[in-house]
Amino acid sequence: MAAAVALVFAAVPALVYLWNRWQFLPPPPAPPPTDAAPSVLPPVSVLIPARNEEAVIGQSVESVLASVGLTLEVIVLDDHSTDRTAEVVRAISQRDGRVRVERAGELPAGWCGKQYACRTLARLARHDILIFLDADVRVLPDGLARMVRFLLQSQAHLVSGFPRQETGTFIEKCVIPLIHFLLLGYLPLWVSRRVRLAGFAAGCGQLFVAHRAAYESVGGHELCKDSMHDGIKLPRAYRRLGLRTDLCDATDVAVCRMYRSGGQLWHGLAKNAREGLAAPGLVVFSTAMLLLGHVLPLPLLAVALSVGDAQAAGWAAAAWGCSLAPRLDAAWRFRQSWLGAWLHPLGVLLLLAIQWYATIRAWLGRPVGWKGRPLPTRS
Repeated sequence: MAAAVALVFAAVPALVYLWNRWQFLPPPPAPPPTDAAPSVLPPVSVLIPARNEEAVIGQSVESVLASVGLTLEVIVLDDHSTDRTAEVVRAISQRDGRVRVERAGELPAGWCGKQYACRTLARLARHDILIFLDADVRVLPDGLARMVRFLLQSQAHLVSGFPRQETGTFIEKCVIPLIHFLLLGYLPLWVSRRVRLAGFAAGCGQLFVAHRAAYESVGGHELCKDSMHDGIKLPRAYRRLGLRTDLCDATDVAVCRMYRSGGQLWHGLAKNAREGLAAPGLVVFSTAMLLLGHVLPLPLLAVALSVGDAQAAGWAAAAWGCSLAPRLDAAWRFRQSWLGAWLHPLGVLLLLAIQWYATIRAWLGRPVGWKGRPLPTRS
């Protein structure tokens, strides 16, 4: 029975989400500074790769400079921007000596621009804790101190936080909240923290915190140099080398608006789709899984009600409830769009359309690039 199958595919991620809800915790409070010790945490280097980020880079840097509870430096790498990114940061650096802007070298063959920028930034850093921050992320005053404390308490070599995702356009409200849904519905965090298998690793490339010694010993971003999806690839690479990774809920730590138009969202998610749900060998299964559990329940319920099949209607209604419940909870907990939560099936359809757009482009030999750069050739 189709409705019963749909219930299975909806109920399993709902149960995983319910369990993960108590595992996916915010980082601990930052230790309060005292007169004797204004900062009890080690100093950090905040590293921001930036390519044509004039509209957001100033807010990002200013939010970092407002951080409390730790000593820091901020290094922004201007990655061949054609706008005023460097000028904006340079103006801030003239009134705050903790900030400096550097110019990226030419991108070597086989490297993704962001990964090369992060590797370059790590080499420029002065401190032993590295915080990699996307240029469109704004941190709360105690956010970085909390992330550093999480790194130290977790005893992991690399940790990642998932910021609160701001959304503006209709397509953003439908699709962006699926980041939390897919993470908490399909990755058992309890298992992830107890085994070091690479397949159970995850992260968010918007906010990484790492111990410099471990980062340098394994090669850092060179581990995923040809990837556009360091949120997945870097933690997995760490684990393959026997190192520990962890993640946390950074809703009250940082805020990010990833994209500001439907076109940006479409191409931004498509650029790394082949390293996620649309990976070769996974795209068909992930499509079936999401369609059965999160798109078909409502049509099946409508059909069952129209023909008077009470049993099928019951199965379909249960499937719809299991599919919707995690989205409604996530909308409340992570401050997501309620409209997007209620339109969950539409969001899933849009996400799958992006995955198949990236897949078909790859089949045609025209993979999706980003910011004027093609996908790196894999060695």
